[in-house]
Amino acid sequence: MYLGVDYYPEHWNENMLNEDLDNIIELGSNVIRIGEFAWHMMERIEGEYDFSYFDHVIAKAKEKGLKVIFGTPTATMPAWLAKNYPDVLSEFEDNTKRAFGGRRQYCFNSRTYHKFSEKIIRALAEHYKNEKGIVAWQIDNEFGHEGSDICFCDECKRAFRDYLKEAYNNNINRLNEIWGTVFWSQEYNDFDEIPLPAKTITTHNPSLRMEWERFRSLSVERYAKMQVDLLKEVLGEDSVVMHDFSGGYFDKSYDFSKVAQHLDVVAYNNYPVWGGQREPIPAHEIACGLDYMRGAKKQNFWITEAIMGAQGHDVIGYLPRPNQAKMWSYQAMAHGCNSLMYFRYRGAVKGAEQYCYGILDQDNIKRRKFFEVQDFFKDIKENEEVVNSKVKAEVAVIYDYESMASFRIQKQSFLMDYKNEVYRLYRPFYNKNINIDVIPSYTDFSEYKVLLIPTMIVFKSEVQERIREFVKNGGKVVFSFRTAIKDYYNNLTLGELNPTYYNELIGGYVEEIESLQEGQEVDIKGIDEFAGISGSGVVFRDMLKTTTAKPLFVYNDEFYNHLSAVTVNNFEEGQVYYIGTGLDNCTMDAIAAKIITDAAIEWIDTEEGVEVVKREVNGETYYFVMNHTDKVKNFNNIELKAYESKIMKN
Repeated sequence: MYLGVDYYPEHWNENMLNEDLDNIIELGSNVIRIGEFAWHMMERIEGEYDFSYFDHVIAKAKEKGLKVIFGTPTATMPAWLAKNYPDVLSEFEDNTKRAFGGRRQYCFNSRTYHKFSEKIIRALAEHYKNEKGIVAWQIDNEFGHEGSDICFCDECKRAFRDYLKEAYNNNINRLNEIWGTVFWSQEYNDFDEIPLPAKTITTHNPSLRMEWERFRSLSVERYAKMQVDLLKEVLGEDSVVMHDFSGGYFDKSYDFSKVAQHLDVVAYNNYPVWGGQREPIPAHEIACGLDYMRGAKKQNFWITEAIMGAQGHDVIGYLPRPNQAKMWSYQAMAHGCNSLMYFRYRGAVKGAEQYCYGILDQDNIKRRKFFEVQDFFKDIKENEEVVNSKVKAEVAVIYDYESMASFRIQKQSFLMDYKNEVYRLYRPFYNKNINIDVIPSYTDFSEYKVLLIPTMIVFKSEVQERIREFVKNGGKVVFSFRTAIKDYYNNLTLGELNPTYYNELIGGYVEEIESLQEGQEVDIKGIDEFAGISGSGVVFRDMLKTTTAKPLFVYNDEFYNHLSAVTVNNFEEGQVYYIGTGLDNCTMDAIAAKIITDAAIEWIDTEEGVEVVKREVNGETYYFVMNHTDKVKNFNNIELKAYESKIMKN
């Protein structure tokens, strides 16, 4: 287990190094994370490498018993590279180049950037291949963050067309037929006529845009794989290679989980609050992000950036209250993090991140934040075996990259936001303190009791078959609206009722649809066991005609009260729920409670705002208990002060 800080010694005077390292040890750290933004220090002039500065830092760290995580510096290219080889710079939609400055300005498809990345990584790895003080290597920094996942340069145009040639066996007629390019006279005679989906009048073909999304994801994955393969070649297969993923995993134009398959360790930069936010995101959204990172490889993960102070680049956000940021660190450990570093040891006094406050502020005085970190590290070390244990879940959220992309391409409702529909299903199970895995659709999910499948609009036969088998074998599945509408190429299917190829499974079909906009809600009312419960729906509504399914809620209006809003269907040994609209929290809670009871899933009752995560070690049970509120709470007759966290046995 590694506990430590993100340290940028190059930002400070050399005479501060010894004291800084002593303070880092005083915190209880055993590791520092360095090097990720220092390309120019390593290669001031093209082809002339100098790692002497970091040799010195690593030697000092080793003297004091600290390990090192070293980052490949490719997220921040040197100015000479941008000046001499401007083709490495990515471009906006209007083909203006992104200026040097900031970070991640490179194009993932630039052959020149690949070449220079390979050179600096190889030189760095060769130099440190026998350095025992380096325990892990981080590739780049937060791939695709801050809009860097998208580029419209000529290199991307070339690579996109090459991708399409391969995907369609160099058969332009096949592409025309599948995409339906006869519409609006868009037939292509050759692949070099295919545009990038930059701004145009009206909109581009949805199939083209879906392939663009797949291509963007593949572009990031290929660049990541290049770095991993190169490090493994030089350092050996036993070396530990990881990447620090940003937030925004449901919004990016690349599939984090595909990059994760090439890594030894998934790492996450966890920011419950950022510049301009008046308050942190809700606790269930933080938890979902942690479960997503654990689910990317179905193994415990690292936090490479945990916050202690207020954060922001140009605008500062909410200041975590005393013990609140420490509580988020406990929450991370509860959800499967087993190594954690704080960003950052000391806040910067120069550069773009002066308002990303660290454990120490610019005054360099130890106060509350320093001692909170010290206390957290001490407690976690005493519970290392618990922290390293596996999170066992009986419920899984299944997400799908192409479905996310399809909603980016055609929102259908201005209110549609894929991540909110994930949270809509995730929240009621989280509130019952049930462990949840968040995993991609292509992985095995046969081990669970319940699958939560939000708005999986793109259907794939292989995934559909595994879902049917899951239900046949006694599993429970919860679909939400707009399920199985589009095929792999983002097209509708002629002659098929929606949800496509699922009619027998859900015991019905969608008779009519309506997109709901700002301020619009539809009323629903429960029947039979839900009689007396009234609710509402937002975003969209699928109006369901049942065949074998049992209606649970119907639409409560004069035109559509004969159509169902929520149904359940018994299918062989299992059950399938279909939720046809964006349900309000109370109604969703009632449905979730029924599913939890019927699936015989253990849950833990707590006061609102108290989160409990169960872990098991050697036959003994432990609980992470976190108070997410500014009020005193109780759990099992134990008082929890505002934002207090505990690890409790049995």
